Amino acid sequence: MSRPRSRLRRVAVLVLEGAKPLDVGIPAQVFTTRGSMPYEVRVCGAAPGPVAGGDGLSYHVAHGLEALEWADIVFIPGYRFPDREDPPPVVVEALIAAHTRGARLAAISTGAFALAATGLLDGHRATTHWHYTRALAERHPDVRVDENVLFVDEGRVLTSAGAASGIDLCLHILRADLGVAASNHTARRLVAAPYRSGGQAQYVPRSVPEPLGERFAATREWALRRLDTSLTLTVLARHAAVSPRTFSRRFAEDTGYTPMQWVMRARVDAARALLERSERGVEQIAADVGLGTGANLRLHFQRILGTTPSEYRRTFARGE
Repeated sequence: MSRPRSRLRRVAVLVLEGAKPLDVGIPAQVFTTRGSMPYEVRVCGAAPGPVAGGDGLSYHVAHGLEALEWADIVFIPGYRFPDREDPPPVVVEALIAAHTRGARLAAISTGAFALAATGLLDGHRATTHWHYTRALAERHPDVRVDENVLFVDEGRVLTSAGAASGIDLCLHILRADLGVAASNHTARRLVAAPYRSGGQAQYVPRSVPEPLGERFAATREWALRRLDTSLTLTVLARHAAVSPRTFSRRFAEDTGYTPMQWVMRARVDAARALLERSERGVEQIAADVGLGTGANLRLHFQRILGTTPSEYRRTFARGE
C-alpha cells in the first residue's frame, strides 16, 4: 500500500561536474518513487540543466540546489579528480545549510571529498574508494579516514567506499528507516547481497597474493548459518584452517571488526529479522540467534541499535 505523500522521505541526488554514472544511479534507483517505497527522489545539480559527467556520460538534471533545501537525505555521488579542487563554494554552502536544517548527508565513493570540504567530517570517521583514502587523509587531516570499511555511519554524515559500496550504504539507510525486511526486499530486487560481510580491504591490490580471502569469506557465510551455536574464536579459526591469532588479525583487516564483534552484530541483525516477521517472544528469539537470554538480547540491542527489542518490533513489525 502506498503511503500519503506527506509522509514521503525526500531524497536528493547531487550531480557534480564529472559525476560517476554508477554512483548517481545507485541511490536514484534504490530510493526511486514507487508505492512500496516511502521516498521521493529528485536529481539535482548546482543549477538545472546539463552537467558534464564522467566515463563518457553526461546528465540533464531537472533541479538546482533548491532540492537540498527540500531534502531529508542528500546523496553526493563520486566524481572525477576529487583530490584536485573542492566543489564550487555555492555547493559547499548548500550542503552545510542542508545539514544545519537536519538533513542527512551521504557520500558515495569520492563524493566523500565534497562532504569533507564542508568541514562536517572533521573529527569523524569516514571512508572513500581505497584508491583515494590517502589523498582524503592528506587533503583533510582532521577527518579520521578508515580505509578498511564499506561504509561509515556517523549519524547525519555517512560515507561509503567504491561505487558498489553505495548499494551497501543505501541498504543500510533502508534498514535504519524501514527495517530489515524492507531492506532485504530491495536487495532482492537489485539482485544484491542484503549485507556484505567484508570490508574493502579485500579489493585492494596487493604486491603479495593473499590466499585467505575466499577462505575467510566462506567462514563468515558458514557462521551466518550457525548463529544459534557456539561461535568462539577457536571454532571460527578452526573452520578457516588457520591459527586463532592469524584469524583474528586477518578478520579485522577484512571486515573492520573483531570476529566476536562481527558475530554479535550478525546475531542482532538476525534478531531484527525475527522481530519483524515472526511472533516469537524475545526469549525464544534470543535462543534462536545464539544470544541465550532475553536480557542478553536487550543488552546488545540497546548497545548496538540504541533501542529495545519491543520498541523495534512496534516500529518495524510487518503490517504496521
